[in-house]
Amino acid sequence: MKKPLHLTLLIVFALLCAYAGIDMVERGGMGQLWGYRPLLAFLSGWGSLVLGIKWFRNDRWRWLGLSTLSGLLLGVGFPDSLPVPWLMLIGFVPLLIVENEVSEQAGKARRWTVFKYTYHTFVLWNVIATYWVANTAFAAGIFAIWVNALLMTIPVLLFHTTRWVMPGLKYAALICYWLAFEYIHLNWELTWPWLTLGNSFAEYPSLLQWYSYTGVFGGSLWIWVANVLGLSIWNKYQAKESYRKPLLQLGALVVVPMVVSLVWYTTFTPEGEPREVAVVQPNFEPHYVKFSLPEEEQIGRFLELSKSVVRPETDYLVYPETSFGLVDDQKINRYPAVRRIRNELSGFEGLKLITGIDGYHVFQEGEPLSPNVREQIRRNDTLRYEVLNAAIQLEMGKEEVPLYRKSKLVPGPEIFPFKEALFFLEPLVEQLEGTTAGVGTQPERSVLSSGSGKVAPAICYESIFGEYVNGYIRKGAQAIFIMTNDGWWDHTAGHRQHLYFASLRAIETRRSIARSANSGISAFINQRGDILQPTRYDEAAAIRQDILFSDRITFYVLWGDLIARIALFGSALLLLNTLVRGLLPGRRGEG
Repeated sequence: MKKPLHLTLLIVFALLCAYAGIDMVERGGMGQLWGYRPLLAFLSGWGSLVLGIKWFRNDRWRWLGLSTLSGLLLGVGFPDSLPVPWLMLIGFVPLLIVENEVSEQAGKARRWTVFKYTYHTFVLWNVIATYWVANTAFAAGIFAIWVNALLMTIPVLLFHTTRWVMPGLKYAALICYWLAFEYIHLNWELTWPWLTLGNSFAEYPSLLQWYSYTGVFGGSLWIWVANVLGLSIWNKYQAKESYRKPLLQLGALVVVPMVVSLVWYTTFTPEGEPREVAVVQPNFEPHYVKFSLPEEEQIGRFLELSKSVVRPETDYLVYPETSFGLVDDQKINRYPAVRRIRNELSGFEGLKLITGIDGYHVFQEGEPLSPNVREQIRRNDTLRYEVLNAAIQLEMGKEEVPLYRKSKLVPGPEIFPFKEALFFLEPLVEQLEGTTAGVGTQPERSVLSSGSGKVAPAICYESIFGEYVNGYIRKGAQAIFIMTNDGWWDHTAGHRQHLYFASLRAIETRRSIARSANSGISAFINQRGDILQPTRYDEAAAIRQDILFSDRITFYVLWGDLIARIALFGSALLLLNTLVRGLLPGRRGEG
């Protein structure tokens, strides 16, 4: 690239970043949300940084262009930028071309060069797909995007090392490492599995009916194999060789699962007993309204919406996450909002209200303390308690109140990852409005039972984790109720992605879903993954529908993320072989 053009682009990106930043500060000062502005700020800011570095270094612009193309394909292909998830099937190809060309060059800086371009690709993918996190908190958005992109480079760098000692397995190793990375990212404290590749086609459940066997890792494997075949086609084309075979293989790989899924979708027979369920969407904006508006007014809207949709035949009523509180988990029926709800809905005998609450648990004398204990010094003693993000079931005419504690927590707002090792970061976490004490959890999933059936009470973030949701089904859950508050992200892609991911849980478990979101989108989802009666974002609403309560057990419920566990085992063997062979004479120092 010529210097005048380079400098012009650098100035344009810098001005766009400054404009977006100033606009966001002004809107924040006026109590307005940012919407899509973080996307412009992050893309232009990153573009300025990359071009600024390139100004001083004479690296290859072709590689930058290819890695940029990969980032754009992956970002735009992920829901819900444009309806083009098929881009994910070739999205990694330009980056793999860069890695392959770098590997063919001599020099000790190969690993660093691969890292640079890989990191650039993944930053772009993360920005385009998850920029909306910054609407919750700007610092959280920066951390989620740039740290997650850094973690994503690990499987590519491991593959780049392994290919030198086991060249025959190089792309099998890449797939293995990536699936293992996704699995670990689902199951450690710094979990952020939003960009799991298997989520990419969530907007099209008719194409993913086979997830009832494989879960999302079947989708991740599918996408990676397609990309490797795409690279093979490119390499043969460049070498002027026949690429008919890999082209046919790629075509079959893409078309056959889709056709099988479409046939399965059209012939699928739902099972179960019908239950009438009503869902309420109160629409309290979380940044400036929900936590400042008097609770009495909020409960008034809940009840008004409930009465507009509940009938004597209604079995369940569902409210969103943290609908009211703080509620003492040992004195739930004494809480004013609970008393009012019970009083005004008492005429609906047999109605079960399932709702999210803010709660807390006070530790009694001699009771074992949890790692999330907090202390409050009082005049004569010390109060020890833990905060809960919980769900309860209020059954009209019955005093017993089953409670479930949210246990898959959001890093930052609900859990301080690796608190024991990173204790020195506690002041920074608190300054960024995170929590260092954490939120109380429970060791295993539990269901909310009644005479009408057993329900899985999935709270917000928990609905992203397929194998985690399986835990409810193994406990006997016949339907899934999702309670969430997606209004933190403004009217952007975040709340729609979250809704689409719920369709995957319906397919994996063949369970009907009722989804209540504070600001939207609330909906029902059938056992095929179809989204029914979706509400509008940022509108108060109430909907009602019969859904099926089923006892069907799918292969995925029985075996969970089997593909990922096999990949994890395979990655361990690959890493061991890489280490051992790398130390052998003649191998040391390669790559």
